[in-house]
Amino acid sequence: MQRSITVVDADSTRAALPFDRLIPALRSAFAADGTVPMRHHHHIEHPGGNNGVLLLMPAWRGGSLGVKIATIFPGNNAHGLPSVYSSYLLSDSATGAPIALLDGNEITARRTVAVSALAASYLARTDAASLLIVGAGRLGQLAASAFASVRPIRHVAIWNRDVAKAETLAAELRASGIDAAAAVSLEQAVGQADIITCATPSTEALIFADWLRPGTHLDLIGSFTPAMREADDACIARGRVYVDTHDALAESGDLIGPIERGLFAAADIRGSLADLCRGTVGGRGNSTDLTVFKSVGTALADLAAATLVREILFPENQTQQGA
Repeated sequence: MQRSITVVDADSTRAALPFDRLIPALRSAFAADGTVPMRHHHHIEHPGGNNGVLLLMPAWRGGSLGVKIATIFPGNNAHGLPSVYSSYLLSDSATGAPIALLDGNEITARRTVAVSALAASYLARTDAASLLIVGAGRLGQLAASAFASVRPIRHVAIWNRDVAKAETLAAELRASGIDAAAAVSLEQAVGQADIITCATPSTEALIFADWLRPGTHLDLIGSFTPAMREADDACIARGRVYVDTHDALAESGDLIGPIERGLFAAADIRGSLADLCRGTVGGRGNSTDLTVFKSVGTALADLAAATLVREILFPENQTQQGA
């Protein structure tokens, strides 16, 4: 019997993905792996000039099959519209029967910072207590809670090109009980942080290795195209570098640049997040290591998040169902 698909809105999707459950779910997913075909990019040309991209990210594992469907139209900002719209179609992998259409923006944002926090659980010092958030956007708003789930974060600094946005985020975090303040000097804030997480659209280096103190963990989220970067070459050349997937070598300017200049090689990658979760590679070696985690996003993380929503909201659909 065909049944109608359930639509899960942003609030319900968010509520089903608390970091204390999402991070362990991601750890299990990366350790077990799954089937993750190449993501599809389709360029959409519009007569009015507002060209866009249709992005499809499929994956399946266990009883879950899913695909994230995103549209990216940068010109929307000029019309007061979001540049990205995203939905996640979750189905049963045994039958293909649809289970739910989830809010893709919530899945993407929460799994992205949760992946970074998961990596930090292997790469940041166990006593890391100070967090610097570079970028006061949606991911920056979630970072404090995510990293506090894996390390004893006691102070959070926020830096943003627009200082007012950093101050607003700091005030919001303080209102939720987190010791937070806006940083005026990025160099000074970098030198005082145990963990630095960057989630910006920058096309030039923001973080410089000479600013970092020994034992820092550097998390790089924002550079997901060859033209983007957040760290200078020395951060990559001097650091113990890990990636969410090896796709980062072809997609991120943070890695492509140093490789092209002969300062780093693909063989210098210490391991992937799956390697860390399986225990096949080591993480931090000592208290003075500079560790670097570069992520570009993977459909496996989307699927893990959607599967967690399924377990919480649709427990009756954990077994095979008729089409």
